[in-house]
Amino acid sequence: MLTPSRNALVPFVSVDNMMRLVLRIGAERMMAELAEAIEADFRRWPLFDKTPRVASHSEIGVIELMPTSDGETYGFKYVNGHPSNMKKGLQTVTAFGLLADVATGYPLMLSEMTLLTALRTAATSALAAKWLAPAGARSMAMIGNGAQSEFQALAFKAICGIREVRLYDIDPAATRKCARNLAGLGLNVVPCTSAEAAMEGAQIITTCTADKQYATILTDNMVGSGVHINAVGGDCPGKTELHRDILLRSSIFVEYPPQTRIEGEIQQLDPDHPVTELWQVMTGAAPGRRDAREITLFDSVGFAIEDFSALRYVHSRLKDSGLYQNLDMIADPDDPRDLFGMILRAGADAAA
Repeated sequence: MLTPSRNALVPFVSVDNMMRLVLRIGAERMMAELAEAIEADFRRWPLFDKTPRVASHSEIGVIELMPTSDGETYGFKYVNGHPSNMKKGLQTVTAFGLLADVATGYPLMLSEMTLLTALRTAATSALAAKWLAPAGARSMAMIGNGAQSEFQALAFKAICGIREVRLYDIDPAATRKCARNLAGLGLNVVPCTSAEAAMEGAQIITTCTADKQYATILTDNMVGSGVHINAVGGDCPGKTELHRDILLRSSIFVEYPPQTRIEGEIQQLDPDHPVTELWQVMTGAAPGRRDAREITLFDSVGFAIEDFSALRYVHSRLKDSGLYQNLDMIADPDDPRDLFGMILRAGADAAA
């Protein structure tokens, strides 16, 4: 069980220390371990508080809060999504998160989550594919080669045994960037000049584009039987990547239906269109892939429990690591009723 520090100092994991943690553990191993942590929490899904994320939308982006609790520990993530940021030299997505002790309300850890979100998103994608993709899948098409693409490719390599990744992006520079970053990391990387070319021979198709609009990255005629589709990019109202007809041919798996029906690919479908929650597949309450010709679709929008799992994982790695700073975030007067007196004493000490 996590407990707050008696000296009221809160561990903070900065971007620099998160990078050091990833390098110390190894990106592939860390995503595999994150997938294990996420699966463990999905298996106890009914214990968690669950709510669609609280979103503040504007014409150019969205700012969201993603809270949850298992009754002992509380966690939330602050995250934005602003596709136009790239033109300004800024990240499309930035995030930070916090864990707190339910019994006291005291924070346990504050962490950057821009990097951690990329890691947990890829880990969740590959975890879903472990349960849903066709047996023996070794080739994945990666449509959209932005900030998430390398994480996705390496997570699928580590967790699902993917050996080939076929890249396509409307911006050739993004594809060159992704191919360069993946060079020498044990994957056969195939840059392609069209989405159709990238999908040739791929048993898994990942879409991860950034435009905040209804889009058709995949048309119905592009998708043959027996594949697994990992739809990552559609994650807010009015943003999709797949033609509706693909959805009608697919067995659809989601994280939390009340959120996915608002934000995911299934916002294109009737509100009562059947979907299966991924945690039910993991616990045996519902079937996953039924046969070799079935199209399975993981309509991924990201859910708070995944962030909770990722934050708990990072917290578990901090002891004796040196990869954090202590922040003086919590007022800690000698007498809990004498908060103002603490200020007076500080003034007297400063004047002495």
